Amino acid sequence: MTGSENTSSFRLAYVPGVTPAKWVRVWNERLPDVPLTLVPVAPADADELLRSGGVDAGLVRLPVDRTVLSAIPLYTETTVVVVPKDHLVTAADEVGVADLADEIVLHPLDDTLGWEELPGRPARERPATTADAVELVAAGIGVLAVPQSLARLHHRRDLTYRPLTDVPQSGVVLSWPEDATTDLVEEFIGIIRGRTVNSTRGRGPAAAQTTEKRGATKGSPRKGAQGKPASAKPASGKTGKSASGKSASGKSASGRTGKPTPGRTARRAGGGPQAKRGKPRRRS
Repeated sequence: MTGSENTSSFRLAYVPGVTPAKWVRVWNERLPDVPLTLVPVAPADADELLRSGGVDAGLVRLPVDRTVLSAIPLYTETTVVVVPKDHLVTAADEVGVADLADEIVLHPLDDTLGWEELPGRPARERPATTADAVELVAAGIGVLAVPQSLARLHHRRDLTYRPLTDVPQSGVVLSWPEDATTDLVEEFIGIIRGRTVNSTRGRGPAAAQTTEKRGATKGSPRKGAQGKPASAKPASGKTGKSASGKSASGKSASGRTGKPTPGRTARRAGGGPQAKRGKPRRRS
């Protein structure tokens, strides 16, 4: 890993269908002084953009060139088939490859699934883009298999989709040039992996020092109005009293001791009337 670079911003590429918003939000909270710049890129151009240093890292789809690029798997998407809303397959919750045997399955040039053998019947020509293929589906020319996020991205009110089983799936990774694992790249890796703001694992020295300063500020003792540390008095503001209102010396709050009077206690226990106590008569 390189040292702490004075980089003015962090450049993050992302391919269609990937939504980096939640990670960008955490970045802006933790590193408000380092702007994160989002760079949209087509799947076919992502590798070249990363290798050339045009961005610091990218949220891209597999495969990537692992000879020069590092990659951390993030998730694998469900593959779906996009069809008109009145298509027969919409009666099922999911669709198998055999259900598409009689369908024209469109195969755009920017396909991200890497088919070994495309199901159904091939179209006469391959659409240039996924967006073009979606237009052909809406025109009733065929159906289209794509990662679910792309089906959502190109949503139309007259189309729908169903999960497609036993077919290739698209994996999304965080990738960056292996020889350019900077402190800022490590910061973003930490966010991707859900590390807390206090974690120093894999972080650069500058970021670790910032975290320590924040922790020291939060952990300092509270001070009173005169700048002195707050005292340890109880909520009542009195010291030395127990919860029952008695002090440590055994006296109650009224100033009397807690010892019973023997004679009075005996008379009460016996249930007899209590005689009034008066002054003794003086003998003449």
